[in-house]
Amino acid sequence: MGQPEVPPRWEVATDPAEVHNLLIASDAEQGSRYAIAPPQRNLSSTMRRVEAGEVHLLRIGAEPAAAFTLSADPPFELGAGLFPPAVAPLYLSRLCVSPKHLRAGSLVGVRCLREAIRMAENADADALRSQANPDFTDVLDMLTLHGFRPWGPIATHGPLRSVNMQKDLAVTTTRATFRRA
Repeated sequence: MGQPEVPPRWEVATDPAEVHNLLIASDAEQGSRYAIAPPQRNLSSTMRRVEAGEVHLLRIGAEPAAAFTLSADPPFELGAGLFPPAVAPLYLSRLCVSPKHLRAGSLVGVRCLREAIRMAENADADALRSQANPDFTDVLDMLTLHGFRPWGPIATHGPLRSVNMQKDLAVTTTRATFRRA
């Protein structure tokens, strides 16, 4: 008889280095899958997001399996017309999955997305916004299957491309307070 299976658990990340290492490893794995150079990541941004309590980590046992950032402030520049109007949007960014789970075809990325949607709905956001690389077809498919729609043109930033995605959310009652800048 082996060790009992430890159920996955969500936590608010507290270790910027752990999150940053997971993010870089995930970027490298996705980059190698699609033959695209990974984006440059900024440790100070990771530190700021972790310290603000915006990074949500899915841990399986002692291992960080996946993470995402959910914030009231956009992690990218908003130009006019890039998104439809929204009163209280939240922003999903830096969704990352450990290479071990990516290679195994695990659904932890889907779990991250569903948790982000659940949290945004509970915070009474009327929209959940994100940017995705349209060349990462599995990520784009996952977002689309969960109700995200592209808005605006595909942007090019050096060798990387991005598309703005939004999921409209139904606001019912005030269930939680989300920090807004």
